[in-house]
Amino acid sequence: MKSFFDLFGRIIIGLVSIFEAIDSIVFFNDTKETLLKYNVEWSLNFLMVASILLLLIGGILVLIGYQANLGAILLILYWIPYICIVYSFWNDPSDIQRVQLLMFMRMMAYVGGLCIIAANGAGKYSIKRMFHVLRLPD
Repeated sequence: MKSFFDLFGRIIIGLVSIFEAIDSIVFFNDTKETLLKYNVEWSLNFLMVASILLLLIGGILVLIGYQANLGAILLILYWIPYICIVYSFWNDPSDIQRVQLLMFMRMMAYVGGLCIIAANGAGKYSIKRMFHVLRLPD
């Protein structure tokens, strides 16, 4: 049962990250405008391309289970700054502060799942394990 949940969790986390990357590519200019609203102005094109690469590479590695630890770390490098910029409840007015705090905590739970993948690896159902099991004798 543990192996199934490892696989299911990796699939969900990988697909969410890949979807986020594709959404950022399709709506590239809209995403840039949104970043400007959050006062992110330093080297905007570089940050956009770097974040898309982190999401794509990390999401694919987590999804297929090959170097899932590295993929999870790449996604953590993206999601922690994202969460702190977008859900900065400490700067928000009191009427929306509670909602922002809840969204912040939900996204931190997502990062917690990434930390579990980074600590435990891909599990039984992964491409890396398949390569190891199917190795032909010399």
